[in-house]
Amino acid sequence: MIFEFKSRATGSVIMTRPVAEWILQIVGKTPGATGIITVEQMPAAIAALRRAIDEERQALRARAAEDRTPGEDETADDADTYPVSLAQRAFPFIEMLETAHKAGKDVTWGV
Repeated sequence: MIFEFKSRATGSVIMTRPVAEWILQIVGKTPGATGIITVEQMPAAIAALRRAIDEERQALRARAAEDRTPGEDETADDADTYPVSLAQRAFPFIEMLETAHKAGKDVTWGV
C-alpha cells in the first residue's frame, strides 16, 4: 500500500506503507487510511522527526564505533554499511511540513 501526503501548498509526497506508518508514529499520529496534520500540529511534528533523526544518528555512530577495529580510521564513513536512514526517508516530508506551515495549509493523506 502507498501513502500519498498532500497539501495545497506543496506537491505530493509518496511513501510505502511501512515508512509512512513509522513516520506517522514518530509525529504522534495514528497510521490509518486517512488523516490530517494541521498547521498547529506541524511545529511539534517537525521537532519530533528531527529528534528521532538525531537519536538514530547517535545510535548509528555508537554502533559504528563498537564495530570499528583498533587502528581503523575513526573518520571513515560507515554510511555504506547501513540501510536508508530515517533522515533520508523523512527529509521530503519535513520539507513538506515546513512549506505547508509557512503557507498555513494542512497536510492530509488518503483524502
